[in-house]
Amino acid sequence: MTDKPTFSIEFFPPATPEGVEKLRLARAQLAQLNPAFFSVTYGAGGSTRDRTLEIVREIQAEGLHAAPHLSCIGATKDSIRDHLAEFRAMGVTRIVALRGDLPSGMADPGEFRYANELVAFIRAETGDAFHIEVAGYPEFHPQARSATADLDAFATKVRAGANSAITQYFYNADAYFQFVDEAWARGVEIPIVPGIMPIASFSKLARFSDACGAEIPQWMRRRFEALGDDTASVKALGLDIVTELCERLLEGGAPGLHFYTLNQAGLTSTIWQRLGLA
Repeated sequence: MTDKPTFSIEFFPPATPEGVEKLRLARAQLAQLNPAFFSVTYGAGGSTRDRTLEIVREIQAEGLHAAPHLSCIGATKDSIRDHLAEFRAMGVTRIVALRGDLPSGMADPGEFRYANELVAFIRAETGDAFHIEVAGYPEFHPQARSATADLDAFATKVRAGANSAITQYFYNADAYFQFVDEAWARGVEIPIVPGIMPIASFSKLARFSDACGAEIPQWMRRRFEALGDDTASVKALGLDIVTELCERLLEGGAPGLHFYTLNQAGLTSTIWQRLGLA
């Protein structure tokens, strides 16, 4: 594992001019925390390609470090090659390499089927020009045939040339620690950074978690449901729960934290300050 923890932040490319301006304000606030990098997501099948590139370009121009997501499903080798050239021209040195999802209605998976193929291609094309992040799923990918198959796929991605990994968010620290132990048992020795999702709205979190396969522990559900529509109390409880989760992860040896901000600065900034990371 790395000696120095890596703390990073994720954005998604907004769809409206108003969203772009709000993201600029949030980014300015979060930049004061001095994260190692800002990752920027990439829509299914490259559907946000231009918007992702624009956000990455802005981050790099501000003297900050951007880590664009790059998904391979539905892509060709030529299109990925073009992306890599664009990233290098912008001074990008870190990529989050993902399989991604096919857009609705698209049947052709393109020239890549799995993320390990993308990682291997990036390495073959660019050598060590990029630090490559891959995804990990402590509670296992919702499309995996089994937990064992998912761990084997993760190890295959790493062996293809990944430098580190960022996990799906979770609220059960034991799931993360067991995932790391089982990955290490398969020879995985790269840093596996836990993904952290601050909680602004429990109802939205529950819907999103059900869709992506992230588990919300029963005790959490009951505590939030007892608060009903009390927004202030929901945020306060969420801050306490997520801060305690982060503390346990760092105390247990996690090599950093990656915050899924949903383009909002407030909760991430507060947790960051509570942890003494600023």
